[in-house]
Amino acid sequence: MTKHRFECDTLSLQGFSHGFFTRNGGVSTEPYNSLNCGFGSGDDKYNVQKNRDIVTHTLGALDASIITPHQHHSTDVIIADERWEPDTAPKGDAIVTQTNNLIIGVLTADCAPILFIDPKQKIIAATHAGWRGALGGILENTIDAMRSLGAKKRDIIASIGPALSVKKFEVGPEFYQQFIDQDPKFANFFSKNETSKKHHFDMGEFIIWKLKNAGIDQASTLPQCTYENESLFFSYRRNTHHSMEDYGRQISAIVIN
Repeated sequence: MTKHRFECDTLSLQGFSHGFFTRNGGVSTEPYNSLNCGFGSGDDKYNVQKNRDIVTHTLGALDASIITPHQHHSTDVIIADERWEPDTAPKGDAIVTQTNNLIIGVLTADCAPILFIDPKQKIIAATHAGWRGALGGILENTIDAMRSLGAKKRDIIASIGPALSVKKFEVGPEFYQQFIDQDPKFANFFSKNETSKKHHFDMGEFIIWKLKNAGIDQASTLPQCTYENESLFFSYRRNTHHSMEDYGRQISAIVIN
């Protein structure tokens, strides 16, 4: 049986549903097979909507729909209290809400999806963090937006979903230098391949550090690598290495039931 979604134990709380969904269990055909949830891909829009409906039903919100932002590797956070249509999605890379039955999600294909819950105040967030967003402050901005609705740092739980692993995250000297220029101690999140002599970036550990540095002590990460697990995940970098022009997107979503 193919894996349909991953869940994090710390987020599996009464009154909430979530999932870090894989590429399996949908209706899309090659090369987007099968649970492609990205309208920005070249996939048939009907198939993408059907896939989103599958995610909606899986999360137990039969009369709800999923909202995702128009992601652009920014540090912009949207506070949402109602649904929008996919073609009118506001630009941003995180959504925060305290509205019941409003499913919020982000799309990824190597970048890190992060889901947040404050179970006491019933506030949730979904964040898309590529390296630009993580370095620039998308995580801190998400936390600030949750706090603006009443969330407390001590109560916020965060989980990072499947993303590109350090083994596959090879970077050039310019990439490395951007981090060092911001803070020399960020060198701790890089390792050097002894064969290629190139740096590899540990995005998962960097995000965990960022979250804890921002005051979120309850932060964890799932270990799956999007590049290495082709049967489970879409991967922009893997498709690029295979000279494939387009790619699907998996969704990570959360809702207050």
